[in-house]
Amino acid sequence: MKKHFLIIALLACTVGIVHAQKKKYKPTTESLSTYQIPEWFLDAKFGIYAHWGPVSSAFEGIDPDKWYGGWHGKQMYEDGQKVPTKSGQPTNNHVHHKEKYGDPAEYGYKYLIEQFDPSGFDAEVWADLFQKSGAKFAGPVAMHHDNFAMWDSKATRWNAMNYGGIDPSADLKKEIEARGMKFMASFHHAFTWKYFAPAHAYGGVAPEDYDLYTNPHSLESDTPDADFYKNWWAVLKEYIDTYQPDLLWFDWWLENMSEETRYEFLSYYYNQAEKWGKEVGVAYKESTFSEDMAIKDYERGRPNQPKNPAWLTDTSPGAWFYRPNAKFKTPNDLVDILVDIVSKNGLMLLNVPPNPDGTIPQVMENLLVEMGEWLEINGEAIYGTRPWLVFGEGPTRLPEGGHKVEKLEIIYTDRDIRYTKKSDKEFYAIVMDKTENDIVMKTLSTDIGVLNSQILEVSLLGSDEKLSWKRNHKGLVITAPKQWPGNYAYAFKIKLEGYVENNIGGDVAAHVD
Repeated sequence: MKKHFLIIALLACTVGIVHAQKKKYKPTTESLSTYQIPEWFLDAKFGIYAHWGPVSSAFEGIDPDKWYGGWHGKQMYEDGQKVPTKSGQPTNNHVHHKEKYGDPAEYGYKYLIEQFDPSGFDAEVWADLFQKSGAKFAGPVAMHHDNFAMWDSKATRWNAMNYGGIDPSADLKKEIEARGMKFMASFHHAFTWKYFAPAHAYGGVAPEDYDLYTNPHSLESDTPDADFYKNWWAVLKEYIDTYQPDLLWFDWWLENMSEETRYEFLSYYYNQAEKWGKEVGVAYKESTFSEDMAIKDYERGRPNQPKNPAWLTDTSPGAWFYRPNAKFKTPNDLVDILVDIVSKNGLMLLNVPPNPDGTIPQVMENLLVEMGEWLEINGEAIYGTRPWLVFGEGPTRLPEGGHKVEKLEIIYTDRDIRYTKKSDKEFYAIVMDKTENDIVMKTLSTDIGVLNSQILEVSLLGSDEKLSWKRNHKGLVITAPKQWPGNYAYAFKIKLEGYVENNIGGDVAAHVD
């Protein structure tokens, strides 16, 4: 009898072990579509990443009156002859590179890597600034199109430890997480196949360096070879296993790789997160995944209406990488964009372009500090919120949603209002600019059935001033405060009675036929 119970116990243990080893996610549409976006991501609203690496120094000494493409590692080879260009002339990147370093056949992209000097990088300084900005997640561009690993990689020799003597990913992870932020990293190396095709066409790439430039292929080739797939996965898997990021962000062209490869990665990362006890996210562009298995990203863009599930905008205040005398958006511009994004169920991922040595430009530091000061006052209307019944009102709207809509000049006014929600009894109306006139929130008119609840209290975040307000057919009408807190958008907190229903009441018999 004892032997019988022992066998049952052993079988139960074996079944338990097998069950524990079963992976939650399989590389199939059906399995991956069960993914849920983490609550921490939905609450965070604002994150930062940094475009920095060997290519940053390439732009030093450029002519301020000429245009240069951001993909220097690609465009430095485009001479108009060996590598065709639309104009038939060499790109400004090619001319500049040749004047600064020499002929790309001899001084190719490899030479830039060998000159990488990160002597000004300080992870503590970066993390302190990210925290002051109000960001809730942050991290490096781990690998851009140039195939260079911004970590101490064992999967590729082209890494920041071998060329620079640092592991920025390890250092940033430590400092970012120590400040209560989530750690993220971005990967852009799916496009490397196209990025370095001009290097092969131009000539001068040694076979021993194919592990950087990829194997030789034509400019027209859109089909990476087996070595490319192998190396793409090797560095990505190493990063996942070593740094356990909370969020991975992917640039375009990943959609051109095989669905099998994409799904294998996604299931692996999600299953690793289950093992770590973490909730993680993957941001993607184009058609790489579907919106029920990862987080859709809009580059320098956003929808023109709320979308569900939540989504992400990646944007930069100026160029993606360092440029001397760069022009930056103002803090007011970025705050307005952030508010519009959050009102539509989105998050902002803001780029920081460090100097070539890894220090942060003063103009960028000032911008982040000012955003942080605004969020210190108004963060209650941003963090942890969800879309309200409508996203906003006012004359300033995006004519259409999608990528690159920020190229349109959008200036929000004191009549532009965006709404966010904390609960069924508490929401926020964020007015995009100050005014001396009454603030009229037309959406809250008693003639419109949007708000079917009594307003109990209206206050202005960052102010102790008692507001004068009334609600009528025009809307919620608030007398402009005597003092406006801060310099940008202003958040009004609106408390409600909430939805109320009366019981049936009276004699039960009176309600029975």
